[in-house]
Amino acid sequence: MKAMILAAGKGTRVQPITHTIPKPMIPILQKPVMEFLLELLRQHGFTEVMVNVSHLAAEIENYFRDGQRFGVEIAYSFEGRIEDGELIGAALGSAGGLKKIQTFQPFFDDTFVVLCGDALIDLDLTEAVRLHQEKGAMASLVTKRVPKDQVSSYGVVVTDQDSRVLSFQEKPSVAEAASDMINTGIYIFEPEVLDHIPAGVPFDIGADLFPRLVAAGAPFYALPMDFEWVDIGKVPDYWQAIRSVLEGKVRQVSVPGREVRPGIFTGLNVAADWDKINVTGPIYVGGMSRIDPGVTIVGPAMIGPSCHICEGATIDNSIIFDYSRIGAGVRLVEKLVFGRYCVDRNGDHFDLQEASLDWLITDVRRQDVVQPSPQQKAMADLLGTDLALSAGEN
Repeated sequence: MKAMILAAGKGTRVQPITHTIPKPMIPILQKPVMEFLLELLRQHGFTEVMVNVSHLAAEIENYFRDGQRFGVEIAYSFEGRIEDGELIGAALGSAGGLKKIQTFQPFFDDTFVVLCGDALIDLDLTEAVRLHQEKGAMASLVTKRVPKDQVSSYGVVVTDQDSRVLSFQEKPSVAEAASDMINTGIYIFEPEVLDHIPAGVPFDIGADLFPRLVAAGAPFYALPMDFEWVDIGKVPDYWQAIRSVLEGKVRQVSVPGREVRPGIFTGLNVAADWDKINVTGPIYVGGMSRIDPGVTIVGPAMIGPSCHICEGATIDNSIIFDYSRIGAGVRLVEKLVFGRYCVDRNGDHFDLQEASLDWLITDVRRQDVVQPSPQQKAMADLLGTDLALSAGEN
């Protein structure tokens, strides 16, 4: 059976992470989210997988290759061009990407599944396909019920009593929402749906294709299903996903490493004297990281591999990506540290280098970190309890 994973987007709502990591490669405790999707597809017999790529395409292709080690076959459809020796991404939209593949050489010749590459799901795809075929649908989208006060964050799907799709509302207010069923970005199509997509132009599944199907009176249905769906489309979503995994709330993801003490999980060869560290789990510390005595860690918190958390630092409900050095006495509360960026849980971020704070938070591999001037030390003392937030206001 055949499937497609949509992986060409720039992931602007997850910046600055997606400056250097394409959204499908964003790690959930060191494992790319797209890898979980491949495992799900393989489990349900979808072994021929097409992936459209554009932004940072090589990162995806070099990791997954032909899919052999994941038990599937993968091929890639690149959307973009080369100019002056530089690879330029130019995504065609989710539907445009499907059409490009089919125009090149007909690939989708039977019922196929399309998944967005930015969510953790444990959907019973076999049952979803069965329901799609039972209805005689040309197109189906899997929907999920959410609390009414959350509908304004999603695309709402309006159906009749037979679940036939009538219309959509894009992030309506709570008062205006005509339904509490949302589009999860999981689609089941028959090859005929591609006849409704123009070739060679950007075209989106939700914004362009679906309204066209409704207007044409095509057999287009919603499939309300109960399943776990953890979206990482925005920084707050990613934040919550990591917290949920650490707290054991995500069924398909277990915390990696070994549990050295209750609620404390580590990778290989972590240098830490836990008797001299103030820690409240759950936390995960990646392999070859060093945690100095006198550090305070309050979970849920994740510290990536090859990090150094210096004496007196506090990591409180925060996410630290790999190769980060958190300086002595730095206190991070509900922050995400990614390379040269410090991000709060709402996605607001600032550049540590531009703020001249990269002597406090920097890459552990740097050899050129200078000692702070008296003025810098004074500023750090003044910022005190919440360095990142205060610095961001300067």
